[in-house]
Amino acid sequence: MAQKLVVIGAGMASGRMLENLFEQAPDAFEVTLFGAEPRGNYNRIMLSPVLAGEKTYEQIVTHDADWYSANGVDCRFGETVTKIDREKKVVTTVKGETSYDKLVVATGSAPFMIPVAGRDLPGVRAFRDLDDVEAMVIAAAKPEAKAVVIGGGLLGLEAAAALRLRGMEVVVLHLMGHLMERQLDPTAGYLLQKELEGRGIKIHCKAQTKAILGNEHVEAVLLEDGTVYPADLVVMAVGIRPETRIATDAGLHVERGIIVDDSMISSDPDIIAIGECVEHANVCYGLVAPLYDMAKVATKTLLGEQAAFLPEETPTKLKVTGVDLYSLGDFAEGEDREEIVLRDAMAGIYKRIILKDNRIIGTVLFGETADGAWFNDLKKKATDISEMRDTLIFGQAFQGGTSADPLAAVAALADDAEICGCNGVCKGKITGAITAKGLTSLDDVRAHTKASASCGTCTPLVEKLMVLTLGDSYNPAATQPICSCTTLGHDEVRRLIKAKGLKTIPAVMQELEWKTSCGCAKCRPALNYYLVADWPDEYADDYQSRFINERVHANIQKDGTYSVVPRMWGGVTSAKELRAIADVVDKFEIPTVKVTGGQRIDMLGIRKEDLPAVWADLGKAGFVSGHAYAKGLRTVKTCVGTDWCRFGTQDSTGLGIRIEKFMWGSWTPAKVKMAVSGCPRNCAEATCKDVGVICVDSGYEIHFAGAAGLDIKGTEVLGLVKTEDEALEVIVALVQMYREQARYLERIYKWAKRIGPDEIKRQVLEDVVRRREYFDRFVFSQKFAQVDPWSERVSGKDKHEFQPMATVPFQQAAE
Repeated sequence: MAQKLVVIGAGMASGRMLENLFEQAPDAFEVTLFGAEPRGNYNRIMLSPVLAGEKTYEQIVTHDADWYSANGVDCRFGETVTKIDREKKVVTTVKGETSYDKLVVATGSAPFMIPVAGRDLPGVRAFRDLDDVEAMVIAAAKPEAKAVVIGGGLLGLEAAAALRLRGMEVVVLHLMGHLMERQLDPTAGYLLQKELEGRGIKIHCKAQTKAILGNEHVEAVLLEDGTVYPADLVVMAVGIRPETRIATDAGLHVERGIIVDDSMISSDPDIIAIGECVEHANVCYGLVAPLYDMAKVATKTLLGEQAAFLPEETPTKLKVTGVDLYSLGDFAEGEDREEIVLRDAMAGIYKRIILKDNRIIGTVLFGETADGAWFNDLKKKATDISEMRDTLIFGQAFQGGTSADPLAAVAALADDAEICGCNGVCKGKITGAITAKGLTSLDDVRAHTKASASCGTCTPLVEKLMVLTLGDSYNPAATQPICSCTTLGHDEVRRLIKAKGLKTIPAVMQELEWKTSCGCAKCRPALNYYLVADWPDEYADDYQSRFINERVHANIQKDGTYSVVPRMWGGVTSAKELRAIADVVDKFEIPTVKVTGGQRIDMLGIRKEDLPAVWADLGKAGFVSGHAYAKGLRTVKTCVGTDWCRFGTQDSTGLGIRIEKFMWGSWTPAKVKMAVSGCPRNCAEATCKDVGVICVDSGYEIHFAGAAGLDIKGTEVLGLVKTEDEALEVIVALVQMYREQARYLERIYKWAKRIGPDEIKRQVLEDVVRRREYFDRFVFSQKFAQVDPWSERVSGKDKHEFQPMATVPFQQAAE
């Protein structure tokens, strides 16, 4: 019979323990899980990207309701355990008692709030959980909002960078002489400060907080030297303390944390403790890797197996996009140690290796961190580096001629070398999983090992391990042919079209040695799009090389009828337009009329022969095509914005209409859906669109690469611009970059994943000259874009047949 296991705390440590337990002995325990938060396990180390808007909460959920249900966990989220009765072996909450055979305490830690006047004012927050993040996001949405972050350590700097991305003015107050003094030496601290100040974050070191000022809400922070910083939000990020109150009340041995032995057993043999609430060998831990090691040991202990927690030093990495920082070990100066330093001021690179008796004891890397895992491995093994002393600072690729083989450095790593610091995953676990489970993709490796699944900085190392393990069978850059008519992939075809000046489909097929005479239903639409995009003023769009929906300007339905969607700019309509739609519905006996998710009206069940007449009547009423069938701009969804909504910060409806009128009729590699929300409440759902805008008081936050279909993905944040004109230019440039670089039928989110969000940001947000070039090319192409296809049909200007080519029978639309 299964034993009863009660777990107090639904965080990352207990979550990893339960994963291990269900993998090794799924039926050993009946599990009841209590959590103070009203939600299950999520990746807390990724709260910074959520705060920055780079990720959503859903993207950092580790265990969802289905996972808990599949493993039979009785989830008691939002229910706090108030008492442990060790004699009766029960825990108590407001809802009653729950008995246990074994108890795991994983209560984590509590933020330390410095004892100054005003620390309890509304607007003073810690940065520990999702509730803190949500409160900070609301604060950041206020006009010209100002934030003061107290604490220049890892958490404080991540919060500061994220709030700055939200458009806030941010000041960081740090008590010591340079940032992250526990992990960085003064030079690296200086470089980090310089980098953050370049992003618009003010840094004030040697700052001692005297008081937090305000009446009903925080208004400012006063320093001992008399300096005052105005603040709408104050973030306390000065440290954490183990959360031990329930253990203390239960009479367990507690000092700084709950005292445990090597097996993670507390002073009560039936109670195990893991995570930030624990003290082991006089040390409390706050990084995730040792917590996961505790989880492994706790699992074995629960199953009656021998195990011992042997902590290892964990590298420090800052989760701020574009800041490469790595620190490990002891970097203090001393007479018994020496150092090797590399500085490249132009490139912003600083490397420092601290040696003692020809062995690495500390590493600080800034600007270039690829060799961090190797230095860590040398340190862990206490390797004598005498023979590589002269080249050590240049990294692994310069040792023993391994630079001839880029995989040799990875192959040389020991199986226990740590690859993913966020999740504590070593090389051997990754390669073992690849071999044992037949993993063939990066997503598979992430799912089975969690390597590269958090901050992503170890992704290049993981991919090298995949190449090393799978050989030629794994090549993420391998060319996939467009179709069986050619051996060329989409990217190569696009390159050759431009390089050879090919301007017709026959020219492409002849010059690129197509295997068939006229192509097929896969390659002809792709070639037609590439030629339209590359030669807008010279190439004549070939409708016979389009899918049926695009040829007849309507969506084919499963019964052979069609649906027609008139364009409603920004979702706005009028009584005149609604009457016209109603008249068309009555006249042609259209059986179904539906409001779409894109704020338009869809008329379904129209016979093919009625389409021209339907278009004619709608055209007389002033309607143009909604392109609901097209690989092009579909719709720009909007909320009512400042015209009507009391929360609106900008004219979201006006901007949405402006974008839609500026960009409609342009062909794109796949469908493009947009949205503009007038405030961070996001009623237009802009954070799951191909391109979205969140209006804030300080301007327009532009998002991209979302998905809400077969794939669910929140958007990436491109950046914040101040004016509507800037927003339009950036959005147009982004779409033009996508038009020029994406593969046919590749949605924006897949294209962005392939080339990297950072590269897109660099080209369309940071590089103003290139942005304008993209914008101008889009404007130029629009001169030759189709006029309203409905009017072409009615006027007889469009000579294309409804029927497909006999040799290319496209019968279905492609989504």
